[in-house]
Amino acid sequence: MDVEIMTIGDELLYGQVVDTNSAFMGQQLGRLGLRVRQITSVSDRADEIVAALDQARQRAKVILTTGGLGPTKDDLTKHVLARYFGRELVLHEPTLRHVEDIFKRFNRPMLDVNRQQAMVPEGTEVLHNAVGTAPGMWIEDQGTVFISMPGVPFEMKRLMTDEVLPKLQKKFDLAPIEHIVVMTAGLGESFLAEKIKDWEAALPSNIKLAYLPSLGSVRLRLTGTSDGQPDLRSRMLALLPALRERIGSYIFAEEDSPLEVVVGQILKTKNWQLGTAESCTGGAVAARITSVPGSSAYFRGSVVAYDNDIKEALLGVNAETLAQHGAVSEATVREMAEGARARLGCDVALATSGIAGPGGGTALKPVGTICIACATPSGTVSRQINIDRGRQTNIEYTAQAVLILLWQQLAGHKEAALLKV
Repeated sequence: MDVEIMTIGDELLYGQVVDTNSAFMGQQLGRLGLRVRQITSVSDRADEIVAALDQARQRAKVILTTGGLGPTKDDLTKHVLARYFGRELVLHEPTLRHVEDIFKRFNRPMLDVNRQQAMVPEGTEVLHNAVGTAPGMWIEDQGTVFISMPGVPFEMKRLMTDEVLPKLQKKFDLAPIEHIVVMTAGLGESFLAEKIKDWEAALPSNIKLAYLPSLGSVRLRLTGTSDGQPDLRSRMLALLPALRERIGSYIFAEEDSPLEVVVGQILKTKNWQLGTAESCTGGAVAARITSVPGSSAYFRGSVVAYDNDIKEALLGVNAETLAQHGAVSEATVREMAEGARARLGCDVALATSGIAGPGGGTALKPVGTICIACATPSGTVSRQINIDRGRQTNIEYTAQAVLILLWQQLAGHKEAALLKV
């Protein structure tokens, strides 16, 4: 069953708003066995919305639109749909009462434009929006289902979960699609592909492998479609031991979990405390670690030592080390990590120092020269990496790289400790 997603709004085309709605819808629909064939973004122009609807219904039996359901003049979706299907707008009394209740709850006057939120094309099956004033709409026409939802992400997600997904499951006989994700780090996409090419070639025809690279890691996604046999997911899981034999030292999770979650779990298991000493990352490593609920159980704190004086005073970095090797050096980050471990009173400490750019580089140390270190009870390891993809990406990659180094030391994958970019 093919589905098309259509996002409506000039703000998406101008890049003023990032489309996170499509990603959420794609994930949820895929779990039901619905394949998203295309995602289209359309401006707030009636003729372009109509043209997009005409094209979409040639490709898909289910069309989901988001956006354009607000109370202002640029919100055209409801009016365009009414004209598209040749229907009048009529008042939906339950929605009107819901909108009135919202305004009463916040003790605000209700304007006529707010009342218009309760107007829907005649014959529409209204989808209750529990957290907003614009209802969703379900319209069936000539064998195609059109579903319209608000573009506000939290409203769309609630409508998808409460209304849309259950109705789709009830209406269609859907064959399940199963996804299994394996998270890897420390080896690039092409290197991984080479190591597992025989395993990939032997996959059953109904199971496909996708490589999804990101900064410093590659997500391997197995997608299985129903072949009429039972226990699809179990049969997919049975493929993983052979994968582990080939790349086990690069696998940090067999679910879609980020590194900060995985290292936190290992630290809790070991009952170890972690600290960070950051220069070029400016606290980005600590921010990722503390983004995990419950991280206070294993994270002690961080020192952002941007200036060399701070590196010396708070972390105990030797002035001679800085003079001889410079702030961006393996020697310096090793002393930063060891100093953080001692002064923060933690079992493990990470350190970063580098030239994030766009300026500050030299012939010997160009922009993108990054040094990282990890100090543990068994010793300190350090690495120099080189990446120049713009300041923000350099910082993000450094944070990822030092978390990879931490995971490798915690998990005992010494043979995988050299990062390959």
